[in-house]
Amino acid sequence: MSDGHTPSGGSAKLNTGVAHNARVWNYWIGGKDNYEVDQQVGEHVAGMFPIIRDIARADREFLGRAVRFLAEERGVRQFLDIGTGLPTAENTHEIAQRVAPDSRIVYVDNDPIVLVHARTLLTGTRQGVTDYIDADVHDPDAILERAARTLDLTEPVAVMMLGILNFVLDHDKAREIVRRVLAAVPSGSHLVLTHPTFDSELGGEGQIPAMKFWNENATPPITARSGEDIAAFFEGLELLEPGMVSCSQWRAPDSATPVPQYGAVAVKP
Repeated sequence: MSDGHTPSGGSAKLNTGVAHNARVWNYWIGGKDNYEVDQQVGEHVAGMFPIIRDIARADREFLGRAVRFLAEERGVRQFLDIGTGLPTAENTHEIAQRVAPDSRIVYVDNDPIVLVHARTLLTGTRQGVTDYIDADVHDPDAILERAARTLDLTEPVAVMMLGILNFVLDHDKAREIVRRVLAAVPSGSHLVLTHPTFDSELGGEGQIPAMKFWNENATPPITARSGEDIAAFFEGLELLEPGMVSCSQWRAPDSATPVPQYGAVAVKP
């Protein structure tokens, strides 16, 4: 459905009485930063749509492969991770700074429980920089203004938007957010994106009833999109091989089983 990224209201207070995406996602991938209500909703969704745990793992593994690829093969040294979600093992800064200790990473999220755990993220290398900003994906100008305090936006940046645009329910608004962020970074920057789909060729039709249940029982609301609509986020960019595919199969072994979550990496010409 998503990948633990939470752009709900910027001043939201921690509410442990309603299931929340970051915590449910954490539950699905075996974490401990969740409550009984999150476990109950997570179990119900998994009962309706058992592949959700596979999607959660595949999305996380895609992040690892994408960051390593960008750091090792594309020479990227700056990452803007919008909608980071709850920290787990192998976060963006850990992978990037293992390859290049001088890498600079800015995490963006505004979920209260993620803020509580932000100090866990702020432990990068001494040579590099790891920072965290409280901002909402619906306000890209605020994200860019605050990110510019840590990142040099005249140099290439990898913009990470994993499982975040599915919380922007209006498609035109979601496209505008991507355009606004990519317009602020130079040629040679990259867009790294995953997004749930209802396309039947990836087995995504089960997303629809599961997301309906989610939207009635948890927060924030979420949507899946067609492959065609997801591809539109890459307009004006050059998709890198293997293009837009199931995130589980992106630069993965041929034996990888597809999941209904597209993933791709593209470069700004």
